[in-house]
Amino acid sequence: MFTDHVTLTLSSGKGGAGCVAFRREKFVTKGGPNGGDGGRGGDVWFRVDNNTHTLAHFRGSKKIKADNGKPGGGSRMTGKSSERLYITVPPGTQVIDVESGDVLFDLLKHGDEARFLKGGRGGLGNFHFKSSTNQQPRYAQPGEPGELREVKLDLKLIADIGLVGFPNVGKSTLISTVSNARPEVADYEFTTLTPKLGQVEVGDYDSYVMADIPGIIGGAHEGKGLGLQFLQHIERTETLLFMIDLASYHDIHVQYETLKEELAKFSEPLSGRRYAIALTRVDAIPEEDAIAKINDFIAVLDMKPTVHSEFSFENRLPYFVQDDSEGTEAIDEKQPFFIAPISSVTHTNIEAIRFALYDLVKITRR
Repeated sequence: MFTDHVTLTLSSGKGGAGCVAFRREKFVTKGGPNGGDGGRGGDVWFRVDNNTHTLAHFRGSKKIKADNGKPGGGSRMTGKSSERLYITVPPGTQVIDVESGDVLFDLLKHGDEARFLKGGRGGLGNFHFKSSTNQQPRYAQPGEPGELREVKLDLKLIADIGLVGFPNVGKSTLISTVSNARPEVADYEFTTLTPKLGQVEVGDYDSYVMADIPGIIGGAHEGKGLGLQFLQHIERTETLLFMIDLASYHDIHVQYETLKEELAKFSEPLSGRRYAIALTRVDAIPEEDAIAKINDFIAVLDMKPTVHSEFSFENRLPYFVQDDSEGTEAIDEKQPFFIAPISSVTHTNIEAIRFALYDLVKITRR
């Protein structure tokens, strides 16, 4: 079960009480006060772990509390302090205060730790309260209470490339073809019900992470379909790949405009990300129809190709690629970095798009 948001009440441990005790030893006629201090209550920490990919382990947990400190003992013995309580979360988790709505932590990297709640101090034993006027103090401090806060954990996956498209346009097929991800693939809409991450290898030492989310339909920003629930998982993605179905009954330009509109209504910054376009299922329609649709799409977008501008089924090259020879300043972010007709079934342009996406990832990383 994929879980991407939970609400928890967290509390640190209470400090242990100080001890009231007096020294009682043979040959010591009037031993003074020697009650020890209480131990400190446990702190609450957040820790990021790459081996955790969901918040499902918090399902059924509404309240999580650190242990209290132990009380002090006689002979000035200090009570044992409690261990830290670690809340383990996957990378990309935001900790949000329920009351104020403020983002308290944005936990991104494996191994990151952050203290959230401080445990209460232990109370002082009666040894600390002796004086010339009070040689037998019979009181000690109670331990300080711990802190308590209600927080919401929101998981937003971290990926280099985010796939966006209508249901059943081939997103899962593509990510299973180019990466190590193995999502369910079927010939009906909304096969993908949870986000999937896959690592795409481009050589012995280079790779990037691709994220697949459930299909987006018109009105997704209002909660229609599954879009609203999972669009947050590409909010951190700096590069988007629009996947548009050439063989769909939806016009390809309508698909494109709908996706752009839904992203803009969900998040304005997300709609301004660098992007590329994959025209899927190019094998499902005749070649002349595919080329005619692509040419019409290019004309509507008023694009100006700078590198490969002629697609053929023989050369397996993207139809349009922006020229990055002069660096990132030469990239027009209002236009797609490339347009590539692809087929994951016949592997048309699959290798080309794998490396073209890596070029786009490198631009973003720079």
